[in-house]
Amino acid sequence: MLRWVRQQLGFDPPHQSDTRTIYIANRFPQHGHYVPQKFADNRIVSSKYTVWNFVPKNLFEQFRRVANFYFLIIFLVQLMIDTPTSPITSGLPLFFVITVTAIKQGYEDWLRHKADNEVNGAPVYVVRSGGLVKTRSKNIRVGDIVRVAKDETFPVDLVLLSSDRVDGSCHVTTASLDGETNLKTHVAVPETAVLQSVANLDKLVAVIECQQPEADLYRFVGRITVSQQTEEIVRPLGPESLLLRGARLKNTKEIFGVAVYTGMETKMALNYKSKSQKRSAVEKSMNSFLIIYLIILLFEAILSTILKYAWQAEEKWDEPWYNGKTEHERNSSKILRFISDFLAFLVLYNFIIPISLYVTVEMQKFLGSFFIGWDLDLYHEETNQRAQVNTSDLNEELGQVEYVFTDKTGTLTENEMQFRECSINGIKYQEVNGKLTPEGFSEDSPDGNIPSLMKEEELFLKAVCLCHTVQINADQTDSADGPWHANGIASPLEYYASSPDEKALVEAASRVGVVFTGTTGDSMEVKSLGKPERYKLLHVLEFDPNRRRMSVIVESPSGEKLLFTKGAESSILPRSKSGEIDKTRVHVDEFALKGLRTLCVAYRRFTPEEYQEIGKRLHEARTALQQREERLSDVFNFIERDLELLGATGVEDKLQDKVQETIEALRLAGIKVWVLTGDKHETAVSVSLSCGHFHRTMNILELVQHKSDSTCAEQLRQLAKRIKEDHVIQHGLVVDGTSLSLALREHEKLFMEVCKNCSAVLCCRMAPLQKAKVVRLLKTSPEKPITLAIGDGANDVSMIQEAHVGIGIMGKEGRQAVRNSDYAIARFKFLSKLLFVHGHFYYIRIATLVQYFFYKNVCFITPQFLYQFFCLFSQQTLYDSVYLTLYNICFTSLPVLIYSLFEQHVHPHVLQSKPVLYRDISKNAHLGFKPFLYWTILGFFHAFVFFYGSYLLMGEDTSLLGNGQMFGNWTFGTLVFTVMVITVTMKMALETHFWTWINHFVTWGSIVFYFIFSLFYGGIIWPFLHTQDMYFVFVQLLSSGSAWFAIILIVVACLFIDVVKKVLYRHLRPTSTEKAQMYSNRVALSDEFIALQPLSRARNQLSKIR
Repeated sequence: MLRWVRQQLGFDPPHQSDTRTIYIANRFPQHGHYVPQKFADNRIVSSKYTVWNFVPKNLFEQFRRVANFYFLIIFLVQLMIDTPTSPITSGLPLFFVITVTAIKQGYEDWLRHKADNEVNGAPVYVVRSGGLVKTRSKNIRVGDIVRVAKDETFPVDLVLLSSDRVDGSCHVTTASLDGETNLKTHVAVPETAVLQSVANLDKLVAVIECQQPEADLYRFVGRITVSQQTEEIVRPLGPESLLLRGARLKNTKEIFGVAVYTGMETKMALNYKSKSQKRSAVEKSMNSFLIIYLIILLFEAILSTILKYAWQAEEKWDEPWYNGKTEHERNSSKILRFISDFLAFLVLYNFIIPISLYVTVEMQKFLGSFFIGWDLDLYHEETNQRAQVNTSDLNEELGQVEYVFTDKTGTLTENEMQFRECSINGIKYQEVNGKLTPEGFSEDSPDGNIPSLMKEEELFLKAVCLCHTVQINADQTDSADGPWHANGIASPLEYYASSPDEKALVEAASRVGVVFTGTTGDSMEVKSLGKPERYKLLHVLEFDPNRRRMSVIVESPSGEKLLFTKGAESSILPRSKSGEIDKTRVHVDEFALKGLRTLCVAYRRFTPEEYQEIGKRLHEARTALQQREERLSDVFNFIERDLELLGATGVEDKLQDKVQETIEALRLAGIKVWVLTGDKHETAVSVSLSCGHFHRTMNILELVQHKSDSTCAEQLRQLAKRIKEDHVIQHGLVVDGTSLSLALREHEKLFMEVCKNCSAVLCCRMAPLQKAKVVRLLKTSPEKPITLAIGDGANDVSMIQEAHVGIGIMGKEGRQAVRNSDYAIARFKFLSKLLFVHGHFYYIRIATLVQYFFYKNVCFITPQFLYQFFCLFSQQTLYDSVYLTLYNICFTSLPVLIYSLFEQHVHPHVLQSKPVLYRDISKNAHLGFKPFLYWTILGFFHAFVFFYGSYLLMGEDTSLLGNGQMFGNWTFGTLVFTVMVITVTMKMALETHFWTWINHFVTWGSIVFYFIFSLFYGGIIWPFLHTQDMYFVFVQLLSSGSAWFAIILIVVACLFIDVVKKVLYRHLRPTSTEKAQMYSNRVALSDEFIALQPLSRARNQLSKIR
């Protein structure tokens, strides 16, 4: 029970040792002293709250807000002492705010729970009691044998026991973990690989010892001890034996594996960051402003208390008889009386802190977030997906982004490779209608049909079909006729590849007549124009990043020994001695300029003597126990020389639509783009060039393949020096995962200095947690920029959760990123509208909303403070208690709420077409100290005009009422309140640029409602009210012509200065946003004007205007 409670509260029991022992099928030893280890269950938790911790955790988070905590204190003070206002005036709004926020955050977390339950409730099959049992994913225990079928994702981290293949191998794609779409081969140990049935597996007696869970996706250390009759066989286990949760089984019918890490201890879950409450920069600004206003409040309360006692010290100013003290009050302690008076003044002025600000902000964020989902420009018709908002707390943060961290695979690209062009024997070819067509050749040429395939073309295509690691779907190779029907027409082959480039090339070759039909044992089968050929695979010289090429040695049907090599042009061309080398080099450069991924293809013929020498050297290197990698590298270099160049290929990693334009727009907006990918160095650089992240004119610096701290530091210093020397040129930086780890360990400042001076940064071979570390590095740098992370796979979740704003792409890699993001969009191109339009609008709206709230509350409470100088600091209220309660709730709440939902200060098309306007609002420009000071001073100025204007015009003349009655304090307070309601509402109207019928309705409706309510409230004797202070006061006030004159004069006096300031600034010192407003207004007016004229005149007018 205790362990369960600890789990519910989020505490995990610590592991007892560095290793874990797992008994397969949970067959524990029978001897008595064995104590089973405790392991986590298989539940995945991405939610923030549980039923048990929701109330305390949510209350703690809400009372971190200064205003909420402050009003709690005020409410407690009102309960403890006699104050001028009722505890309900503070308690009720506070309860309302806390409840509304808790419901909203509870609902959002319920959606996360729902998504978790969907994952945890997924059906799985486990081996129990000699048979396959269907259960739910959450019920899998460590030690269970799990069956996974083709195209299913692994529900836990499994050690592979067997597959449907004799050798116990299977193929897996880890695209949702590390972004790589290529197939990875995993192998079972020989002793378990033969156990391919449930009955055999049920008899297996084996123990796995392995390390405790860790986040590194590429590291696993363990061993398996298999008991067979009288002996125990021990085999090592490495990463090739571990199948990770979230990866998908491919090209294999089914596998059996034993669960070693479950639930939140899986490597996928350990690469998640714990979900913490994100708070926007605007909210932090609000808290800072609230502290300043709290200081103003304390100053006013202390000053009032001191002045009260200073006045009471003079005998001639003793309190009047109707306000005299009781005997108990006279005998009480002076200190207690001082504190009591101070607290009473605190309560009297507490409305300067606007608690309704939080309610309005919550409503604005919640309602405003629907506009993202409703935006048809963010709707993707092909996939029927619209933008999704998972948390509405960060809307305005979309307008403050300074750094964008993006994944590559599936975010910038479509995850699809397409063959575009090739160069064979110095001639460029393109694929046209399934045929290789030389450049410049068209089907309309008089030469008639294109000849089938020339010798050089066929050899080139055979090289492409033989030099690869592509496999064919097992279902298609099992049939008797293979993948070909009797009539010779190919059925569509499903290829799986270790590289997406290889897959695209093999598919292209099959379309133009040379088809790779699979492997049988050590033979590779090819059909060239329908004629089957069998090549014996003798050796594979694997790809490695240093050589940047791979090779195969095959024996042709005629018995010739051939080497086929393909790789980067920098590694193939220098090793070629014949072929059209110069022409091919030119073609490769042309392909690269088009953004295509290039590979060169070459071959070499071996004499029997040469092949014998090569075979001997390879065998010696491969069986060496010492320095095996170095010896193999030397042999490979010896073999891959004196090549004959065949040609080159150009493959396009298909970018998503408008990626290049989006990245360029982000750059114009002053946003720096970093690409963080798990992909290879060459692939990542190629895509960065093709998508415009790196420019061709950019000086690309590299920090890659560093193994030691000293070499990494030296390289960083050299890069920093180069940047200073070439400060005119734009620089791009490429860094890989291992070098990044070294750089962050000891040289963080130097690394950050280099990065900040680069226009674009590309990080490749990144583990998921490394992505999050890079984001955190920027987040916590001295400038504290606002960061945005965007990705589509489970490998991007940590980065998405770490950034200020996390965006998930609804791609092909499952829904992990979408579930853990703040916003989700279908395509990368939608990011521009999300930031430049929605982000811009949300920020402007909420910045004005926040400052307007402080302004109107300064206007509201300052006259109350000034009034104390006229009532001898007796804590008498200037306004009626009903007006005090309804000012923020009814009279002035709707205009600002509607403004904050609908305001469009610049046309959306102008914002999207001019990304530079985004710079105007960056770095929290509209909520800085200057705008805040302006609104605060304006509030105090208007408050002084309200109070002293009313006092000068009406206060001294007591016979202005039509029936000869005198003005009283309630009439004066109502006059001040009336002027105030009209002025602050009109001030909101002045700030509004985008008028709809709703704006008109709430603006003028609020003023009308105030008048109707006041007439109604003061015109009836209400039986449930203790006093009838306001009875007929408002009616009598409005019956005075002088009162109407005073209202109009004071409102105009307040707003006139503001209007003049706006006009002067707009014409003398306009911002780029104000220029854009004038431009969009001119265009809108001219379009209406032109539409009414004949076409010829309209063209003339249009050319003059634009």
